[in-house]
Amino acid sequence: MRTAWDAQVTAAVFDGTGAIFALGDGSVRFEGGEFSAAHDGAILCAVAHPSGEGVVTGGDDGRLIWHRRGDAGVLATSAKGQWIDAVDASAESGLIAFSAGKTLTVIDAKDAGFRRDFQHERTVSGVAFEPKGRRIATSTYGGAALWFARIAEQKPTFLKWAGSHTAVTFSPDGAFVVTAMQDAQLHGWRLKDQKNLRMGGYPSKVRSMSFLSNGQLLATSGAQGAVLWPFIGANGPMGREATEIGFDEGSLVALVASRPKHGLLAAGLNDGRVWLADPAGQGLNFLKADRGAPITALAMSADATRVAWADEDGNAGVAEAG
Repeated sequence: MRTAWDAQVTAAVFDGTGAIFALGDGSVRFEGGEFSAAHDGAILCAVAHPSGEGVVTGGDDGRLIWHRRGDAGVLATSAKGQWIDAVDASAESGLIAFSAGKTLTVIDAKDAGFRRDFQHERTVSGVAFEPKGRRIATSTYGGAALWFARIAEQKPTFLKWAGSHTAVTFSPDGAFVVTAMQDAQLHGWRLKDQKNLRMGGYPSKVRSMSFLSNGQLLATSGAQGAVLWPFIGANGPMGREATEIGFDEGSLVALVASRPKHGLLAAGLNDGRVWLADPAGQGLNFLKADRGAPITALAMSADATRVAWADEDGNAGVAEAG
């Protein structure tokens, strides 16, 4: 499948039936041709709904919307209509979390009356559920905050590291939290003792992180190839060097996509190409070999058999990973 739209694609996700694209004009486009135009403004973030049906999007209109084929409904709104910058969802707990300004909000996909709002001192830039969906990590200036998703009155555990943290993720075993930073590096913490992990050496800002190979590798963008950090054993990447695959001096990896339980990695480049690789094997399989506008959205299906991509000019496609 290949298609094109008049707006930039800001996110791509897979639900249980196929690829879904969120656009800068506020619309959502489904692989089968259905569309939703519920946002009044750009879509800034998107995640698959915890049920596995449809996509949840946050927009600069301050609304969080659940889009399904033929249906769309508002799940929540931000305070004062602030932009919704980041969203995550947990199929395990059925919870959805999003950030707007300095506020992290948690709602329950099955309970319309449930809502928790957690305040931060600085703007929240990223949101991530732990694997079991009971705790949430947020990235902000000065580090990352850990919240229990359902407890109303609490003080977060704050993982400190100086600087601006722009995105956050948990390792699949829940043992580590990793953030991307404004100054072209990663930082991490081992949660059992809050030991710091410093992961640097990038030529540009890291905008995308994804675990694969049963959580033994963390792939990132931000270099001429996909950077792979080892997360094997209790120490993770401490004292170990990263490796790099798909190195090309003339381009940068803009986005990476993988699935924690599978060993394949997809990468979208700033020259419009998309490749797929098995880090344990040899060579790259180019899913999109023609150059063009930078890749702005990339996703891999839950079973790692399909990859969806889109670029800055509104071109999009879905390719078989086999």
